[in-house]
Amino acid sequence: MFFDDMYEGFTFETPGHVFTEEEIIDYARVYDPQPFHLDREAAAASIYGGLIASGLQTCAISFALTLRANIINESSMGSPGMDRIRWLKPVRPGDEIRVTGTVRSATPSASRPDRGRVETDYVVRNQRDEPVLTYSITHLQRRRAASI
Repeated sequence: MFFDDMYEGFTFETPGHVFTEEEIIDYARVYDPQPFHLDREAAAASIYGGLIASGLQTCAISFALTLRANIINESSMGSPGMDRIRWLKPVRPGDEIRVTGTVRSATPSASRPDRGRVETDYVVRNQRDEPVLTYSITHLQRRRAASI
């Protein structure tokens, strides 16, 4: 989809992803080496009562799911940033997440007619339909050639 296809309220959902214990530990070893991400015993004794995925890992996988849904890939020109990132519930081994994106606004660029800014709010839910993560992204998206 291109900028011209986006409108306030447009919503899409991604396929799911199941977190494995191995995946959680492998990510944590490299990117977030905290005991509750790395060690079952230490995690059991933590405030989480068991191993949990890094919030950054959950965010990265959520973004990958969005790209795999192939909604914005053809028109993506990157992003100037993310806002309002909130980790609401821990993601544990065996949890399956899916992402829902809802366009908050779509604004054509005043200075560059080949693109626009699409503000999208994301909610990541687990298999019990509980929100585990929310965030917003400003996507820069190409316009269709015919609409320029």
